[in-house]
Amino acid sequence: MSGASSVERFDAVVVGGGFGGLGAALAFARAGKRVALCETLRYLGGCAGTFTRGGASYAAGATLGAGFAPGQALRTWLEEEELWSELELEPLSPVLELRAPGLELAIDGAPRGVERALLALPGAPRERLARFFARQRRVSAALWPLLDDPARLPRLRGRGWLEALALAPRILPHAGALLGSALRPLSRELARAGLAGYAPLRLFADALCQITLQCRAEEAEAPLALAAFDYYERGVAHVRGGLGALAQLLGRAIERRGGSILLAQRVLSIERDGGEHLIRTRDRLLRAPRLALNLLPGDAAALLPLAAAERAALARAQARVETGWGACMLYRRLSGEVALGAGARHWQLVRDPAAPPIEGNAIFASLTSAADAAAASAAWARAPRTLSVSTHIDLGALRALPEAERGERIAAVQERMRATLADRAPELAELPHAEMTASPRTFERFTGRRGGWVGGVPRRAGLAAYADLRTPRCPRGVVLVGDSFFPGQSALAAAAGGYRSAHALLR
Repeated sequence: MSGASSVERFDAVVVGGGFGGLGAALAFARAGKRVALCETLRYLGGCAGTFTRGGASYAAGATLGAGFAPGQALRTWLEEEELWSELELEPLSPVLELRAPGLELAIDGAPRGVERALLALPGAPRERLARFFARQRRVSAALWPLLDDPARLPRLRGRGWLEALALAPRILPHAGALLGSALRPLSRELARAGLAGYAPLRLFADALCQITLQCRAEEAEAPLALAAFDYYERGVAHVRGGLGALAQLLGRAIERRGGSILLAQRVLSIERDGGEHLIRTRDRLLRAPRLALNLLPGDAAALLPLAAAERAALARAQARVETGWGACMLYRRLSGEVALGAGARHWQLVRDPAAPPIEGNAIFASLTSAADAAAASAAWARAPRTLSVSTHIDLGALRALPEAERGERIAAVQERMRATLADRAPELAELPHAEMTASPRTFERFTGRRGGWVGGVPRRAGLAAYADLRTPRCPRGVVLVGDSFFPGQSALAAAAGGYRSAHALLR
């Protein structure tokens, strides 16, 4: 390999600087291990990162950050690393605006915000909603605290089952609601509460589940879906500079602990040598006994030396990923004054509630704040505010098309995105702007995710949802991290899952 003059020894190497990789590297560093994180791009954060073009900063994927309240994982880590004061947060009011035909919901970040927004609607079935949310809160109370201390999350293999028993005291008070919803789709919980026909709740549930669990309420695994109702009150805030600024701070925390952040270092190969791993990058050769891969299963399989059973396990894991989605994006650089207030804002917009919330029929839009633009102006004259708009796309159906027709399909999806934006948020659509677009091919090129699959494995109801909690069997000393291996696509969930997996490798 050209350029690699000597072997650099580490206690652990992490491949991929998304939030799953950052969580893993931080766990290694906080355990006193010398860790190196190798990232292909010149910035951290992966699909949730922040990139700059022509002086304007954009969220790579329209995202909503959480985990910043006292006692929650991201805040706790930064406080303990004495970096919390450097994270600039702006409150969101409301946290999210959902708009669909005949429905507008403004969700605030206070406890029970979703419940209060629905109860305030004219003609709301208040008693049935109250019963549904009472059950929802019991399930949520069992699951959310586990993310506050990711090191305690068990790995569901070997002695990890014994560790799971240690969590019983915090789960048992809510065991009835938790077990009663297991193996069911969320739609069954709505029907149990007599709310299957209540359109505002069903629409909200479909939109929520699509962006958090990657499927609609009729499929979504109920315990996680019920917990997701509380996402907007889990320390949600806007990070000034985007989630990329959070990724940079986590990178600094790793470096403060003696770790190395190696940007623009694509990993080319991994070999097994004497019970350790040799990791070759563009111009470096690293050696470590522990390895965490923030990669899709198929990308991990392409790098690792594997036994037949391990290769088959990763192939099955990749097949589960490919039951999910790709993403299409619109990135708009806004011109002049934005008469929508100075703060960041987030919208979920649905054009036709009867159609699936994908491929431009439902979009998620994130507007940066005036303070973001002011901060960027320190480096660029008159940096503008930007709008990032995303939607899911059926990547399996796209890949089944002849190559010549795929571009037409992408263009049609992006045109529907523009139409939904114009219908549901004309005040946004009419802002003067310059636009860039992105497709699954863009994500594949820039993040290295094979085929452009993003968002992780859909959390569909059934036994498979629980089997998927086990990460695929890997060579000794190797763990896989990221949204393909831990429920939830948020930066918080990915970081917590990465931290949990790396911590388990140290036991």
